[in-house]
Amino acid sequence: MRAVRIARFGPPEVLEPVVVDDPVPGPGQVVIDVEYAGITFVETQIRAGRPPVAAMLPTVLGNGVAGVVAETGPDVDRGLVGKRVTASLNGRGGYAERAVAEAQRLIEVPDGLGLDQAAALIADGRTALAVLGAVGDLAGATVLVEAAAGGVGGLLVQLVSAAGGRVVAAASGAAKLAVAKELGAEVTVDYSEQSWTEGIDRVDVVLDGVGGTIGEQALSLVRPGGVFCPYGAAAGAGVFGSAADAGRPDVRTATTGMLDVARQVALAGEAIALAASGRLRATVGQVFALSDAADAHSAIENRATIGKTLLSV
Repeated sequence: MRAVRIARFGPPEVLEPVVVDDPVPGPGQVVIDVEYAGITFVETQIRAGRPPVAAMLPTVLGNGVAGVVAETGPDVDRGLVGKRVTASLNGRGGYAERAVAEAQRLIEVPDGLGLDQAAALIADGRTALAVLGAVGDLAGATVLVEAAAGGVGGLLVQLVSAAGGRVVAAASGAAKLAVAKELGAEVTVDYSEQSWTEGIDRVDVVLDGVGGTIGEQALSLVRPGGVFCPYGAAAGAGVFGSAADAGRPDVRTATTGMLDVARQVALAGEAIALAASGRLRATVGQVFALSDAADAHSAIENRATIGKTLLSV
């Protein structure tokens, strides 16, 4: 089968199209004929060899896929064969025509929901719902959502709006701000501008998926008694920890904590169900062919993407 592998750490060009043996499912496993594989920012860091992420080489990246069950392991229900599913893998193997997944991680994709949407929601949907659960009731709250046109950020804009919150969306560039506005943001601000925090009133909640200087600046906007929820660090560590440690003991820090497999599957399944009912939509901004995985990584690292980036297999 076709796959994309890295044999050394480095720039996007180390992503090499190869032909490898088809995987064989073991006990408790299935093989999925992959139609779409999701790409995450973390995978670009793994490929580059940036700490603290480590990987044994050579390896095939990719932790989230959507497709059709092709084979089952010896102790898995054969009735799964032919089912449209999405699943998180055990950290690797998604950039390929076929992938092995644990049967307990499978989520059946409802009729009418595209597999591209399912692939886009498997990781980002559970993250967005976990963040929402961590911060609590948002009815009437003013919420600053960073990276508001990204995979998770775009979902958070929708979820916060549906929960009765007022969204202040922060992103870089007019195109991304327009997407955030279309998703339900009441106010948009371009955080690529040095003075982006000027003119923003104090907010009740910050959802920090960026970290770095942006996260630190966003923390300064939280009112006393408000909530700061760090869940990503695309721009560096920043305040990826306690608001008190960053000089704001008057702000509560909310975190999602570690999610066990059952909780991951439950949250991802909830996101899939919301999408199937029309109450949530992933923004799939760009789809690359499997063989063009290097171009996809380059686009993500150059901040040239909107929403979720997928590989089409």
